[in-house]
Amino acid sequence: MKKIESYIDVNDAISDLDNGGRFYNLFTHADDGIISQAELGKVGGLFNDKQKMILFFELSVSNLGSAAKTEVLSKFDNSLQLNYQKYKAQELSASEANEIGVISSNAIITGIPKKIASKSEFNGYILIPILAGKVTTFIPVPITDSYDVYEIRDEKSSETFFIAHARGSEKLPEQQIKVAGVIKELKSKKNEDNGSKKFLEINYFLNLN
Repeated sequence: MKKIESYIDVNDAISDLDNGGRFYNLFTHADDGIISQAELGKVGGLFNDKQKMILFFELSVSNLGSAAKTEVLSKFDNSLQLNYQKYKAQELSASEANEIGVISSNAIITGIPKKIASKSEFNGYILIPILAGKVTTFIPVPITDSYDVYEIRDEKSSETFFIAHARGSEKLPEQQIKVAGVIKELKSKKNEDNGSKKFLEINYFLNLN
């Protein structure tokens, strides 16, 4: 998980993103009016993770107005335009995430996080794939074995949504923030096959205060 700063000026965003890519990206050029995947990846510190690149972009421009964001998007090359449409994030409150959040999709959730203090307060499970020969099976593992888990709530509702990031990462501030990541499936009981819930695996966050 990484804290990022959002752009507040569209010209700064375009200037940073239209950067020519890394030295070995021979077919991309700085300041040519076209933003490629290589250039976006350079700013985000990413290489081939297209879904995470789009997530980084969406959070980094989330404080721009819709017209400014559209202007930046108009600079994307065709390949990056397609990836944007494929991985475009849902922007949700905690209550909306529970109802309409889509498993395996990017999402940005705004609210106030509160860390769940101990494993005894939370017994959710995630399914970990195990490859045995040519057969993949899934075993349930407590989510707290791999993640620090929080509840995030919005200011207009008492409803909460689970968010999580890799254990040992930077602690989230207990204030209004935006968190960005991928919605994943959460089992409420170890042997439960039905009635799964959801949580957000966080990649980035943005302070709003």
